[in-house]
Amino acid sequence: MKQRLTLCLAVFTVMALSNVIVPVLPHFAEGAAMQGLLYAAYFIGALCMVLPGGVLCERFGRVPLIQAGLLLSLVSGVLMILLPGPMVILGARLLEGIGAGLFISSAMAWVNSQPDHGPLSGWFMASINAGLIAGLILTGLIPAQYSYNTIPGSFILFTVMIALALLLSAGVREVDCPLSPREPITGALRSHWWLYVSAFLLMGATGAVTALYPEFTDQSAELLGMQIALQNIGTIIAVLVASRFRLDPIPTIQAGSVILGLSVLLCYLTPVGFAVMGAAAGVVTIAQMAFLAETGAGQGVTMGLYNSATYAGMSILPTISGAVFQYMGSVPAFLVVAGMVGIVTITIRRCTGCSLKRVF
Repeated sequence: MKQRLTLCLAVFTVMALSNVIVPVLPHFAEGAAMQGLLYAAYFIGALCMVLPGGVLCERFGRVPLIQAGLLLSLVSGVLMILLPGPMVILGARLLEGIGAGLFISSAMAWVNSQPDHGPLSGWFMASINAGLIAGLILTGLIPAQYSYNTIPGSFILFTVMIALALLLSAGVREVDCPLSPREPITGALRSHWWLYVSAFLLMGATGAVTALYPEFTDQSAELLGMQIALQNIGTIIAVLVASRFRLDPIPTIQAGSVILGLSVLLCYLTPVGFAVMGAAAGVVTIAQMAFLAETGAGQGVTMGLYNSATYAGMSILPTISGAVFQYMGSVPAFLVVAGMVGIVTITIRRCTGCSLKRVF
């Protein structure tokens, strides 16, 4: 139980630190395109490391990679606190993403290797989203006198919490991690290509809308944080419920993509769309993880591939939608994101190997 709580605390703090910048993006960069790049820098760093992290954790163990990821996240937080210039923030976000890539792949491999991986994945994903909520809301709520230079006090709080999580990680025990040389990468990628495409487009769409919203609404950091947090609240509820069931990936992803696409358009009209979008993404994520846990492939590489797809979407789609927003306006930007989500409804049917084993 202590090990599970430690991992949940760790992922909570890593995600919180990654999200504290969202409500104050206009403070660090001008224009939707630059803000999209600053937001995406974290995901670019994570994208570069999630697959190598998955491979490395099968060779050297989950726990050392978990600790290395936490250490890099801690260093990035310290850099942002002490040197809060725009270019340093950009570089620190990249470093933070690299640390998160190492941590997420190895931590998710640890979770998916446990006998109770279904319910545990629900709590792990709930902790991710609780951290994202905390990062959004506390950036607006912590008073200015607790800030350092131009950095909100929430940066300081979550950097300290990451240091605590790093200390507690010494109590996490290693799990058996057999290495399956090349087959997990080539075989899983070939067999489940369209599942990874769905992760790329669906998760990327949530990031794109999140990155667009600060410039689109021009709200205060406090109000903006609360509005975007509706997405994570929806996800928390959805993952805790969905993790109790065996969800067949194809129909679940197909239905989720329809709901998520409609929620993107709803976000243009009202922030309530964030709650719907978060719930749809949460159910889809649980279905994808449950299936991947039962493939028989090494979970380090499998989770590395899955997170590579997710972070690729979170890196590329916000940049594209930000550019469309800046040069064509808000309506085309939201329509482009919704259209990309709609692609999943058709393509996921082509994932012929994406079915759960029958239980009789």
